[in-house]
Amino acid sequence: MRFPEDVPVLSDDVVTLRAHTAADVEPAYRMCQDPVMQEWTTIPVPYLREHAVGYLTEVIPVPYLREHAVGYLTEVIPAGWQANTSWAWAIEYAGEYVGTIDLRDGEGGVGEVGFAVSPEVRGNGVMTRALRLVVRYAFDVLDWKRVIWRAYAGNFASRRVAWKVGFHGLVTILGGGRSRGVRKDEWVATVGRDDELEPKGNWWTVPVLEGDGFRLRPLRESDAQRVQEACGDERTQHWLSGMPSPYSLDDAKGFIGSRSDAAASGEAVAWAIADADTDELLGNVSVFGLSGRMDKTRGEIGYWMHPEARGRKVMTSAVQLLIAYAFRPIEDGGLGRRRLLVRCADVNTASAHVAEVNGFTKVGDERSADPRRDGSYDNLLTYDLLAEDVLRG
Repeated sequence: MRFPEDVPVLSDDVVTLRAHTAADVEPAYRMCQDPVMQEWTTIPVPYLREHAVGYLTEVIPVPYLREHAVGYLTEVIPAGWQANTSWAWAIEYAGEYVGTIDLRDGEGGVGEVGFAVSPEVRGNGVMTRALRLVVRYAFDVLDWKRVIWRAYAGNFASRRVAWKVGFHGLVTILGGGRSRGVRKDEWVATVGRDDELEPKGNWWTVPVLEGDGFRLRPLRESDAQRVQEACGDERTQHWLSGMPSPYSLDDAKGFIGSRSDAAASGEAVAWAIADADTDELLGNVSVFGLSGRMDKTRGEIGYWMHPEARGRKVMTSAVQLLIAYAFRPIEDGGLGRRRLLVRCADVNTASAHVAEVNGFTKVGDERSADPRRDGSYDNLLTYDLLAEDVLRG
């Protein structure tokens, strides 16, 4: 294939994908200085000539020199088109070069996609549009059966772009990637020729909900110390026996970090209950089980309090606030639940009280179903609340 003569122009009237030109060298060079971009790519040290395979999902040399951009745009990209082994396009938006996207391999009808976009245009849907165009090209022109997306675990921006274009079946490969000689966990998802190029499942947001004297907000790294204190507390440890014991600061950080993944996977939404004046964490409340195979209209509420906040009826009010949000239709920004559950040990009167005061009905009592750390078991109560109950009330 000739370059640039045979490089097809792909466009959706907002984003245009075209062959790279010499004019793209300077903006490509500037883009590769972006710290966020460098964080999610491999940076070999020392940088060797054979590392000059680009700034997509593989390598950014540091320092990234103008010569590296020249080599990639004028040598590596044309060679890929000519050998029919990789297909890279410049992304043009509002008349300007703003990034690169490429397809690679394709042997056996399966290949990979990689992309990078300038920080100035992030959040405008540019990469989502570009990705949808090249995936369609892979299926319709290259006759691929499946496209693979990869990113280091934690790169939620890239993951969200892939999710919007219909990539699904995400798995985490422990140690699947390598950066500067260190193995890193890697996310992998795919989309097939017969799949719709639209999101599959929900990616929940975590809105701020204002209450009386408190607010529900997303958990933050700065909450880790308070999370450790709350989850390491004797009472919390007794009722939530699945928590690590002792509960370390690293456990708290891991919990906070995992909540973003739970929301992205459609499984759960978690809030910090924070003081309205100081913003100090008072507890945690969450809705989980949102992607259930049998019933995608239900959710289970879980909660715990920092010991300093107990006895102030904060949790009762927080759950009340959450109920209204959980029953709100998805199209109106809520979770679109039909049925909510609360489960607790029959002797955990404080937790049961929160459910009962908020109108939940006890619908189950499982014998010896809730384990304690000493090997004993308590009966497990199940409470439920239907959206129609709230409307009727």
